[in-house]
Amino acid sequence: MAQEQLFFSIVIPTYNRPDRLKKCLQSITQLNYPRDRFEVIVVDDGSKTPMDAVVSPFREVLNVTFIRQLNAGPADARNRGTAQAKGQFLVFTDDDCIPETNWLKNLDTHFATTPDSLIGGKTLNALSDNLYSTASQILIDYLYSYYNQDSYSSNFFASNNFAMPVDRFHALGGFDTSFPLAAGEDREFCDRWLSQGYTMLYASDVQIYHAHHLTLPKFWRQHFNYGRGAFCFHRTRAQRAHNRIKVEPFSFYIKLLTYPFFQSSSQPPIALTILLLLSQIANVTGFLRERSKQPFK
Repeated sequence: MAQEQLFFSIVIPTYNRPDRLKKCLQSITQLNYPRDRFEVIVVDDGSKTPMDAVVSPFREVLNVTFIRQLNAGPADARNRGTAQAKGQFLVFTDDDCIPETNWLKNLDTHFATTPDSLIGGKTLNALSDNLYSTASQILIDYLYSYYNQDSYSSNFFASNNFAMPVDRFHALGGFDTSFPLAAGEDREFCDRWLSQGYTMLYASDVQIYHAHHLTLPKFWRQHFNYGRGAFCFHRTRAQRAHNRIKVEPFSFYIKLLTYPFFQSSSQPPIALTILLLLSQIANVTGFLRERSKQPFK
């Protein structure tokens, strides 16, 4: 396939989730977008059981490249995938995500008018019957409402659903590989993007479904790791002599804890509020744990 034909390169890091990856790739076969306009790059980040067998059947219906590397974290895996990308625009998602059928079509429409932007889409909870997955999604929804109040002056997107011009990604140096976890590297990338004067656009019609099944221990671990990632973000930001870190006002947390009462959900608002409070305790614990290991210089 000629390089000039490709418009999008979809990069998917994966680790020890063969069933999720299969569903993700299956959903990509259902996209309402010409197959000769995009490629899929799967980067196996050192899974215990190599993902070759999962990816191989899709070679008949998708232009898919498979890369396997030693475990180095999602930031490194994404960078490894982009090194082989042939598209004009990079599109990132995760192995536990299912794109809506118009995902690429809607991205194409937005890039036609804002070709130099970082475009972030909307994430929907695919497991609404799971209390912990719902609470985690409610938190993301709140962060998007807080940081992206103006769709054309957004500040934060999660890396499971965002896209950008390939040349700007490489000019920026890709993801910071000092982030070993799936936590904070997307926030740092967005901050670095904005520091260059680049624009970020929130596109609510660019949608994926996130199917991350959580239990109470997994919920705690997830937000504990987010705290660890937050420390890495603040440390990295300080080291590149950016503006002083701004701590969110007290009202930020009050609004967070009341947010579930104003959202439509099948889960009890009070239960979601308690879990959001727990998420912040886990976050602070992870932050302090990482700080004790890697103090500011």
